[in-house]
Amino acid sequence: MKRVMKVFGIIILVAVVVAAVLVIKGYVQSKRPSVREDYYTEFSSPCPLEQKYSQPGGYAVFSVDTPSDDKRIGKIRVWYPSEAADTDALYPAILVVNASNTPAYKYEGWFKRLASWGFIVIGNEDPQAGTGETASITLDFVLNLPENHPLHGRIDEDRIGIVGFSQGGAGALAAVSEYENGSTYKAIFTGSAAYQFMAGNFGWHYDVSKIHIPYFMAAGTGSTDDNGKADPTKEYAGVAPLSSLVESYNALPDSVAKVRGRATGAEHEDMLARSDGYMTAWMLYQLTGDPEAAQVFVGGDAEILHNDYWQDVEKNL
Repeated sequence: MKRVMKVFGIIILVAVVVAAVLVIKGYVQSKRPSVREDYYTEFSSPCPLEQKYSQPGGYAVFSVDTPSDDKRIGKIRVWYPSEAADTDALYPAILVVNASNTPAYKYEGWFKRLASWGFIVIGNEDPQAGTGETASITLDFVLNLPENHPLHGRIDEDRIGIVGFSQGGAGALAAVSEYENGSTYKAIFTGSAAYQFMAGNFGWHYDVSKIHIPYFMAAGTGSTDDNGKADPTKEYAGVAPLSSLVESYNALPDSVAKVRGRATGAEHEDMLARSDGYMTAWMLYQLTGDPEAAQVFVGGDAEILHNDYWQDVEKNL
């Protein structure tokens, strides 16, 4: 009996040790960045404008964190051109809504790269942002920055965009369509936004027909975004099937500038990096009027129409 109890004790001890190792490993992995600081160096496009805008811009970047009273948000985090703290100029801003279990600290390199193009880029630590509520709260904070904040009086409230990926895409659409301060935004980009039927089942409700600002919607052609199911309301069709993009595009008023497209060969998890160039160009075009960035989207010779990295493109520009 003593021998049996000893063996049993060893088994329990081993189980406890294994469990502890798994917990520690899980914690370490949860703190590990989702993208490398220089992740953009791995991307190369055959088209010059996509390549240009997928890389860092010309601004040095600083960041500042502010603790939030909302536990879901954790911290409101802002990356910005370093010069902004020492000038009276106003800067365009982009609020970012996180994908599932991807708080801002897991992809800081992405925020830094986008800010290097002259944007004030705003994020938070909410890992479940699909309702758009924490995006709305974060927007209220940055619209009312305290006087001791380095960016007080630096955000151009007439040039604020919103970006979201996956669950965050649903959250971005909800932030614009379901909240009073959603009228603040002047442009939106979503990468592989959770399609409306699936999003609704998770409680992430949005209404694309209420979007009245320029909208560029993107997804990948890989099976994780589109697995080819005929009716996405009856069975899971991937996170962002082509049919959902077509439905969203058609739901937008024709008076709204709109673009849809899919990154050829990209899986769901690839979209953060694969859409970087054209997401950045879209925001530069819509928020700053950059004429070179506009060449990606405007007219019959728009770069996106002739880029083998993109397909299923439709636009009204």
